[in-house]
Parts: sequence; C-alpha cells; structure tokens
Amino acid sequence: MTLEKSNIRRRGIYLLPNLFTTGALFSGFYAITSAMDNRFETAAIAIFVAMILDGMDGRVARLTNTQSEFGAQYDSLSDMVSFGAAPALVMYLWAFTSFGKLGLFAAFVHMAGGALRLARFNTQLTSADKRYFQGLPSPAAAAILAGFLWLSLDHAYPCRNSEIYSLSTDYYHRLTYGQ
Repeated sequence: MTLEKSNIRRRGIYLLPNLFTTGALFSGFYAITSAMDNRFETAAIAIFVAMILDGMDGRVARLTNTQSEFGAQYDSLSDMVSFGAAPALVMYLWAFTSFGKLGLFAAFVHMAGGALRLARFNTQLTSADKRYFQGLPSPAAAAILAGFLWLSLDHAYPCRNSEIYSLSTDYYHRLTYGQ
C-alpha cells in the first residue's frame, strides 16, 4: 500500500513542471490567435506570460527533483511555439505583411533561427560548456520582438516607422548570435 502511494505521488510530482510547460505552450498559442484578431498588445503580453511560465517549469522540476528527458523535450516544443512561431507570426501580422514575401521571409528567419537554436541546445544538454556564450536564448529573442511591439503600441508609434527597425533588429540579433 505504501509503495503504491509512493508511485502515485511520484507521478503527480512529474505532472507539476509539465503543467507549467503546458501553460507556456498555451500562452504562445494564445499570442498567435490574439494576433489573428488584431489584438497585438494582448499577443505581446501572452508571449511575456509564456516567458514567466517557461522559467518556472525548470525551477519547479529541479526543486522537486523531477527532471526527465520527456520534460526537456516537451519544454523545447513549447519554446518553439511560444518563442519561435508566436513572435514570428505576431510580427508578421503586425508589421511585415506590407513587405509581401520579404516580410514573410523575415518572420520565417526568426522562427527558423529559434528552431536551430533549440535543436543545438538539445543536442548539447550534457556536453555544453556553461562558461562560454552559446547564443541568444529563444525567450530573449522573443522578448526583444514582443517588447518592441508592446512599446510601439503603448506609445502609439506608427507601424510603418517601426517596420524597418524591427526587421533590422531581428536580423542583427540572428546574425550576431548565430541563430
């Protein structure tokens, strides 16, 4: 009986960090659907909520000693949606649609860069030397775009003026940090 309770409790603890990851995944999805409805401020906030939840899932897993390979992979998939696809689609719908295919390409570069960064991170989970900089983390890249969007909306900057800046900022970070 005690062994059964222990196993049940152990599975319940594994659920806790994955609930935070699921919340981050939902926030990324919500950012995309908000942008589709032209609610860009809500989309930016949802990306920041995903960042908070993403930071909490790893801490909870370490605190409860429930790290797992499944959790690491699930976290990466959540990161791809929340910090790769969501910011790319939000920026495309907010600022890049007037650029046509070039705008679509700019949004894709952010998403592809995020996917490459996450794949490199996953393959170096145990072998990476933490003393050396490995590139801009995906949540930080998403924060740059979402923060710029949020500030532009908050200060009523016209989208036209911000398109070039956000496009060049995204390319600069991709090239500088090897994503």
